[in-house]
Amino acid sequence: MGKLPHLDRSGAARMVDVGAKPRTRRRAIAAAEVRFNARAYRALRQARLAKGDALAVARLAGIQAAKRTSEWIPLCHPVPLDAVTVEIELIDARRTVRVTTEARTRWATGVEMEALVAASAACLALYDMAKALDRAIEITGPRLLLKEGGRSGRYRRGGR
Repeated sequence: MGKLPHLDRSGAARMVDVGAKPRTRRRAIAAAEVRFNARAYRALRQARLAKGDALAVARLAGIQAAKRTSEWIPLCHPVPLDAVTVEIELIDARRTVRVTTEARTRWATGVEMEALVAASAACLALYDMAKALDRAIEITGPRLLLKEGGRSGRYRRGGR
């Protein structure tokens, strides 16, 4: 077995050294979805959940989590974020909320994890807000949709 670059001589994990990498513009977009039963979705849509405005809370949870990604993910670098957005779309036909997040920076490492953590946290906040009405809420994803910048260039899910 060859030496893995993220392990030290003892086999312990370590952060990747990004000190010599140039600071460039980087962007990542991620998405995830939350599916509710009819009762919970109706209450969410009508802003009648007991805990308050679930969509506003989810947006804030996503932004806050993106800013603290390195505290969630052990070997992730703290990244100074230029911007984080959390967009929420209600899909009535499927009683689903689609969360799409974008993270941007000018730094030596990418922001894929920040976008993914933001999407995850926003979905978890929606779950928390509606769980009293639906214990079977389903969170699907999260998934990276787009990554731009850095040495590896551009990635777009689906290749387009």
